[in-house]
Amino acid sequence: MSVSTPIAHAQTAAPLAALLPARRGIAWKVTPAEYGIRANAAMSRITDGFRSLIVVEQAGVIEVYADRPDDFAVTPEVTVDAAGPDPVAALAAHVLRCTLPLLDTERAAETLRTGGDEQALRDRVDALTEVGFALIDHGAHAASTVRLDGEGLEWTTSQGGQWWMQAISLEGTLCLGFCGPVSGLYALLPSLLPPADGHAATGAGSAFTRHLTGRFPQLRPLADDEVEFGGYRQPHGWIATSGDTSTAGDDTRVAAQFSVLGPDLLLTAASHLL
Repeated sequence: MSVSTPIAHAQTAAPLAALLPARRGIAWKVTPAEYGIRANAAMSRITDGFRSLIVVEQAGVIEVYADRPDDFAVTPEVTVDAAGPDPVAALAAHVLRCTLPLLDTERAAETLRTGGDEQALRDRVDALTEVGFALIDHGAHAASTVRLDGEGLEWTTSQGGQWWMQAISLEGTLCLGFCGPVSGLYALLPSLLPPADGHAATGAGSAFTRHLTGRFPQLRPLADDEVEFGGYRQPHGWIATSGDTSTAGDDTRVAAQFSVLGPDLLLTAASHLL
């Protein structure tokens, strides 16, 4: 009679769980993987009670899968080289930017189907409130506001910039807007943008677009006065100026808007919004 070999825990699971914020006060915890994805690989499941991920380690590669109810995980959400620079941070960045917002959107769609608009709206306001309290904890004087497209928050930064945040749709993600000096975006953008690997500034465009793409090559010029970033199922946004594009500096005034932002990402980035 054969004896099944227990699945070894993935060493990456605990440090990854520690980099994900506690939603509703519930921290992520590591549990055994309920099924094997790759033979003889080390695997663990991490969960915060309403979302779960599977971490797989094998042959110097680390993969993270979304663990959906009644759906066998087949395709990893992200894969990194275990020998690369800070692989846990790279995994966490992708999970926060792309994986958790996707799971939140799927959960919101299910809530809308089973609980209706009222429950979906309550969940939307709860997510906005949770991020709002995190901002207040970091020193922001966030005030509630009501716009045509729903409730939101507004606050002013120490640099004189104006932020606003809204849950515009019932899809479980948030939208963020900014008006102020472009330097007010420098701390936040690394959390929103994809990895810089494979991107290079082209030197094309205006002084304004070159000022931004030289610092963040992931940004794409749309016109002399605007850049954009993002794509399908990931944060996207734009940054534009109404001023002279032939000169640019850290004090150049801009307007910006970023969408498809998960509450988890904004909770970890709250200190960059002051």
